Amino acid sequence: MVTQPELRDKDLVLWTQLLAEVLNVEVLERLSAEHPDVRYAHGFLIQQLVEGGRPVGEIAENLGVTSQAVSKTVRELERLGYVQRAVDAADGRVRRVALTARGRAVLEAGRAIRAEINAELEAALGEERVTAAATALRDALAARGAMPAVAARRLRSAQDLPTRADEGGTWLSISITPCAISSRLRAPTCT
Repeated sequence: MVTQPELRDKDLVLWTQLLAEVLNVEVLERLSAEHPDVRYAHGFLIQQLVEGGRPVGEIAENLGVTSQAVSKTVRELERLGYVQRAVDAADGRVRRVALTARGRAVLEAGRAIRAEINAELEAALGEERVTAAATALRDALAARGAMPAVAARRLRSAQDLPTRADEGGTWLSISITPCAISSRLRAPTCT
């Protein structure tokens, strides 16, 4: 139950964050049937490779993280068989990261799962409400100036935002969520 009743109906940010969390969990749970090793963070790197291979530095710049962070995830995805590294044909010093057949399969599986969930939402809410909700969310992204980043696949995860952890200046990556969500509960629990 929402403990901030004044937010119940009109807090678009809260409801969007909660829906995103619920839908991310659903997608990952369904995806785990065929791809049990894929994690939420992998999706950001995989999305960078949809249009073809890219150098680690370019991926890091697009995601707003360090090359070391990207390299770590690339090594993990390479070990799992989702990506491969190859020497750039134009510059032998550069290694490009690209999806493998397994990487393209996880991408297509994710798209199919999203289509299933969209169909389920349409069956539950009706086509008109789903269309209106999708339009409102796109408009909200545009109002926040985010559409260029969406189009360029350059959205960053809030989990990657640094925060000053102590007076010594150590930066940590933390996850900030507005509410605790249980997959067993029908309603979010917010404080």
